[in-house]
Amino acid sequence: MFQPGLLAGRRYLVTGGGTGLGRAMSERFLQLGASVVICGRRKAVLDETAAEMTATYGGKVETHGLDIRDAQAVDAMVERIFTDGPLDGLVNNAAGNFISPTEALSSRAFDAIANIVFHGTFYVTNAIGKQWIRGAREAGGWQPGKPMKSVLSIVVTWVDNGGPYVVPSAMSKAGVATMTRSLAVEWAKYGIRLNAVGPGEIPTEGMSKRLNPGEEPGARSKATNPQMRPGTMSELQNLATFLMAPGCDWLTGEVLFMDGANHLATGGTFYALREWSDAQWQEARDRIEAQNAKDRGQRG
Repeated sequence: MFQPGLLAGRRYLVTGGGTGLGRAMSERFLQLGASVVICGRRKAVLDETAAEMTATYGGKVETHGLDIRDAQAVDAMVERIFTDGPLDGLVNNAAGNFISPTEALSSRAFDAIANIVFHGTFYVTNAIGKQWIRGAREAGGWQPGKPMKSVLSIVVTWVDNGGPYVVPSAMSKAGVATMTRSLAVEWAKYGIRLNAVGPGEIPTEGMSKRLNPGEEPGARSKATNPQMRPGTMSELQNLATFLMAPGCDWLTGEVLFMDGANHLATGGTFYALREWSDAQWQEARDRIEAQNAKDRGQRG
């Protein structure tokens, strides 16, 4: 299905592309001939990832260190990227999340998630959209049959039915899903299409330690998922490639859930946490804070 050179000549930006899901999608794009731009807060991690990917797959990987919560920094990054050439696609992958009873959240804790997922995703999408719209207008307008630009946003499976114990993420990701559907209509005339994917549990270091502290990665999916397993990186890589590649441009404004039908069977990933005791919540908070402290130490 994904022939060598499928993405040759295309250039994609992946936010949060240095680790986890973002890195995996970037690697697949690179394998298929695209050049990749990755951004994130930890420039050293991005540079290390870029060196490893190019050594393995060849191609070109650019890195930009910034915090997408800073709208001015986002605008400056997008200007630098387009100075070197246009983008063909954007993957909104940067995110943050942790489990907590909502009544225990401070305003700062809520903002820590909402400012990345809700505000940051909009800042990047709108900054790049402006560039694409300007280019379409300067070219005399976009016409059906011409190449389209693609935006893929990573959301969650609970954007439609809510997410207990992850309310900041649920609210923010629902906003991203609404942005996807809204801009698919508004920006279609400029040759821009937008879709979103809500993956189920695909174990990564960050997800496991902040959303499943103390559990074996994938254990919850093995116990409750209709397919009795978590998802794999290759499954997300394949779906992301399909949505970003040319060939099905009429597919736009869609939010696709890829979770082995788990959201249909259980209603949501974290519903079972209503049974946790205060002691279990305290243990989870301690584990999450320890991971956060470790990450802060790595950032210097």
